[in-house]
Amino acid sequence: MRPVPYAFTGLRMKKPLIIIALFACLWLTACSLADWRLVHRIDVQQGNVIDQKALDQLKPGMTRRQVQFLIGSPIVTDVFHQDRWDYIYRMQPGKGEATEETVTLYFENDALARISGTMHPEATGDGQATAHEQVTLVVPPEERIPPGLLSRFWHWITFRKLDKDGIN
Repeated sequence: MRPVPYAFTGLRMKKPLIIIALFACLWLTACSLADWRLVHRIDVQQGNVIDQKALDQLKPGMTRRQVQFLIGSPIVTDVFHQDRWDYIYRMQPGKGEATEETVTLYFENDALARISGTMHPEATGDGQATAHEQVTLVVPPEERIPPGLLSRFWHWITFRKLDKDGIN
């Protein structure tokens, strides 16, 4: 049997390392693909949620406290412009375009003077706000799941009592 030259021995060792490095590079770049369908991205909401129904209830002459009760505290209060409140809401869905809604309220003598921004109160011809649909929300009852073996053992160790259904 002839001895294998030194150059071929090194090549045999390098082949698996090259293959492993190639698979590692492919694996790492696959995780960074932006439109890959297996990657889950959460929806990111920032700022004040601006409710059109609450915005419709705003009327000129309302005090700051009344406005704050209706639509909440402003996200931006400027020290140099204390008569201006800014409400900003930004929604960045996991996949898709970001949307941004803004409402700016201006006060004069501690009373609401005007409203500007991307959202405005909807008003009918007689100055009254439009009526919105009434929404009924049905909340299902909480599902009670009996504890498993480890939970029952933990209750036994800590001297806790289970109720009649075997649920704490």
